[in-house]
Amino acid sequence: MKIAVAKYPIGAPRDFEAFAAKQMQLLEAAAAQGAELAVLPEYLALELGASFGDDVRGDLHASLAALQPLHARWLELFTGLASRLRLHVQAGSFLLAAGDGRYRNRAYWFTPEGRHGFQDKLQLTGFEKQAGVIEGGDALKVFEFGPVRAGISVCYDSEFPLPVRAQCEAGARLIAVPSCTDTEAGATRVRVGCLARALENRCFVAQSVTAGMAEWSPALDVNTGEAAVYAPMDRGLPADGVLAQTHGDQVWAYAELDFAALDASCANAQVANDGDWAGQLKPGLRKAKVEAF
Repeated sequence: MKIAVAKYPIGAPRDFEAFAAKQMQLLEAAAAQGAELAVLPEYLALELGASFGDDVRGDLHASLAALQPLHARWLELFTGLASRLRLHVQAGSFLLAAGDGRYRNRAYWFTPEGRHGFQDKLQLTGFEKQAGVIEGGDALKVFEFGPVRAGISVCYDSEFPLPVRAQCEAGARLIAVPSCTDTEAGATRVRVGCLARALENRCFVAQSVTAGMAEWSPALDVNTGEAAVYAPMDRGLPADGVLAQTHGDQVWAYAELDFAALDASCANAQVANDGDWAGQLKPGLRKAKVEAF
């Protein structure tokens, strides 16, 4: 199964039509390379903020409000592209109104059959908390992806082991991580989180990132990191856990996900973090005792 993860170049589309043309061009390129899944980055919809006036696009609250009338067109756009290109598309995220002036960071998955599902971001970063209008999700999902199941872990969520573990226990063998980070430290945290989740659960993790500068946006101002596909570090798989990664101006990184090799690594494992998970849950290990020397 071939997948593509984006190092998405943030731009300043003049209107929704320009944004849609960019998505079509990018996804057509991924489909032409034989990708069956394309993963776009967190906060993708905020790029549409560039089409608003300076008084709106420079104000996060105003931008979020202005985005809401475009939500139906967003769904129509990616539903159509996924269907026409016969491609699964994890379309980054759209900050969607949840009522009472609150928004959820919603990551959509579109299928070639014209259907879609979503996973809301669960944990909020400091920036999202400070915004004062974003709330975390309250449900965890897994999706059918061809012959396997997959989950979405939105950026910061990938740094927490238990929700991803629950997705993998529900059958997920691939975790898509749409991300957006503005510092090297943030990019490193998400990368390490992705590697750790792949190691713990013996699954593949596909991370997309935003790239470039968007000085007009308080949320997309600076963007760092590389898109990558990760695997557990075991027999038959990369020793460093990296199946593919972007470099420089490369937009897409492609990886073949070999689920047979994943199964074989389980049967002939050097270590079995996934199988040994329960060992850390013994009653005597739930809390540490302070012991004086």
